[in-house]
Amino acid sequence: MFLSIIQGLFQLYSLAILIYVLMSWFPGAYETKLGEILAKICEPYLSLFDFIPPIFGISFAPWVALIVLELIQSGLFYLIALIFYGGV
Repeated sequence: MFLSIIQGLFQLYSLAILIYVLMSWFPGAYETKLGEILAKICEPYLSLFDFIPPIFGISFAPWVALIVLELIQSGLFYLIALIFYGGV
């Protein structure tokens, strides 16, 4: 049960990042209430990946951020399994 809650939170955060990134395609979407809420939630994490330069005007930083988030989730699940269940 504990692992499914953590997995759900990671999936929800990944979905929030995906929606926030897709909002860039719509003019004025960041100024909406949803855009402001998602900016407060997603921007602190996404700003860690601002060092990645855009290629041909396309930023791949959000995709790298999502991959790193998946790696963090896998590592956390491994540690939880190691600590609480005595191994994998």
